[in-house]
Amino acid sequence: MTQPYESELTARFGFDLDLGEEVPDNAWIKQVLLRRTQRRYNARTVPESVVRLILAAAFSASSKSDFQQASVIRIEDRARRDKLAALIPDMPWIGTAPVFLVFLGDARRLERIAKHPVANGTLEGFFNATVDAALALQTCILAAETLGLGTCPISVLRNHINAVGHILALPDKVFPVAGLCLGYPAQPGFVSMRLPPDATVHHDRYDDSGSIAAVGAYDRRRDARHSIKDRQKSPEVFGIAEFYGWSEDKARQAMTPEGAGFAAWLRARGFDLTK
Repeated sequence: MTQPYESELTARFGFDLDLGEEVPDNAWIKQVLLRRTQRRYNARTVPESVVRLILAAAFSASSKSDFQQASVIRIEDRARRDKLAALIPDMPWIGTAPVFLVFLGDARRLERIAKHPVANGTLEGFFNATVDAALALQTCILAAETLGLGTCPISVLRNHINAVGHILALPDKVFPVAGLCLGYPAQPGFVSMRLPPDATVHHDRYDDSGSIAAVGAYDRRRDARHSIKDRQKSPEVFGIAEFYGWSEDKARQAMTPEGAGFAAWLRARGFDLTK
């Protein structure tokens, strides 16, 4: 029997994922399965009412203990936006997207409103604020895409933390989690193939004994759809691989750690991540 998500699951995972039994046919689930990052936007202005609606949805996301430790900065000043874009010239969409937001972990607000001593600069406080901001960011993405907009998260802002902190005038215990480009797409984009559940879903306990085989098969499926063999990272260091799949590409990328200076910046702004 053909199940209602066959084409969407094949687009996302590279094969018709067996769901086991009949499932409800839901248009929004199909949209999520086909979601894609958008880096090119047309000139159409996003109405202010739509931006406000999307942000209202974003801050309807779950929050740890109802602490609500997420904030967002809308970058509307052109000079300020240009300064952010200049930090990352290979991502021009930071400067050209109709709307640019920066989602923040905000461990400051809880301390400022409290009438009792609150020490929120621990690892737990940082982690809770980070998760709150990430949940709000993802909810914003899904809300925007439901209304026909495209989005592109920008985590690389943290690689330039000193400059970003200065441009955004971030006080102690407030830090960027990611930026978000938002606008009406100028082109369809493509669905990025994801790792299969065999590699990501565990049952009752963590067991990655089959992950090497699952990722290997994924590499082959992804290469068959969208080969990156001609775009190998750092061939002068690693050489040219006969087969160059996702896992080799990401392993090479991870050899150069990102976010240098972020931990020191956090420590200088009230976080003690050892507690």
